[in-house]
Amino acid sequence: FDRALTPKGRERVREVARALLSAGEAPAEIVTSPLVRARETAAELLEIFGERPLEIARGLEPGRDVLGLVTDLFAEGRENAVLVGHEPDLSDVVAALVGAHPPQGMLKAMVVSIELTADTTSRHGRGFASVSRFVLDPKTLVLHR
Repeated sequence: FDRALTPKGRERVREVARALLSAGEAPAEIVTSPLVRARETAAELLEIFGERPLEIARGLEPGRDVLGLVTDLFAEGRENAVLVGHEPDLSDVVAALVGAHPPQGMLKAMVVSIELTADTTSRHGRGFASVSRFVLDPKTLVLHR
């Protein structure tokens, strides 16, 4: 399960990072699973985005409470973080936050941007409301708002 990122995967991550940078959507920080492929993905993102905080979070390991990690990040006031994790956990978190899984599923290197705002009456009871901002398709590099 803990495999390295392929050369094709590295290039796809770099292309996605360049597309985010071009759209003015580079994250302020990167939070990644400690597994090899996720850490290598985070390293590729840093190559394109430049220096910024990087956190290795066990909460992004497969089967962990990723929604709990998102809740903690929000409570800490950490905005604009990209999470590098694993399936099916990430698509499940997207569904919990915006009410549906991405139509094509979470493709490798896909970016789903979700805005969180303080709201104690939210559907998931975590103290914030959430809405999808955009999806970046890693195959076409098109940002869908």
